[in-house]
Amino acid sequence: MSGVVHHYGLIALFLVVMLESGGVPLPGETALVAAGVFASQGDLNIVAVIAVAATAAIVGDNLGYWIGRTGGRRLLDRWGRWSERALPWAEGFFDRHGAKTIFIGRFVSILRVTAAWLAGISRMHWWTFFLWNTAGGICWAVLVALVAYFAGQAAADAIAHYGLIGAAVVVGLALVGLVAYHFWRKRLVESP
Repeated sequence: MSGVVHHYGLIALFLVVMLESGGVPLPGETALVAAGVFASQGDLNIVAVIAVAATAAIVGDNLGYWIGRTGGRRLLDRWGRWSERALPWAEGFFDRHGAKTIFIGRFVSILRVTAAWLAGISRMHWWTFFLWNTAGGICWAVLVALVAYFAGQAAADAIAHYGLIGAAVVVGLALVGLVAYHFWRKRLVESP
């Protein structure tokens, strides 16, 4: 298993994160967490994991943006009235909140899949999109990969020193932290 992860792990990470960012509902964040844990065990390099995930997120989001910009309106026009109401609202929303939506969207699973093509459909200015997408992709990759890396290292150390009970405590603490993070993120997204 270690050889497969070592040889193909970064390629798989790139493809999953890129496709998810481009609009395909895949588990990109889960792939990044797994890569961070593998890095903590020495199977991957954490700097490479962060670089690959950030690059994949940026490339995938830009692909999604251009797909939305070039073909998204035609697709929505097939739905008639729905697009007549939704497009003006979406354009106004992205004019007012586009930058922060793109940045924060990197940390929210549904937005991670949809924000790029919605920005393209809404005709968000590409340079603004690119700047905030790049910032969000880099911050997301660094944060998620390092949390997974250090949590993976802590779990391995707990198992080595304290057995499975220690590992269960570490996993429990990680779950509490994850739940707290999700509540914080939800509150941030819902705030005006």
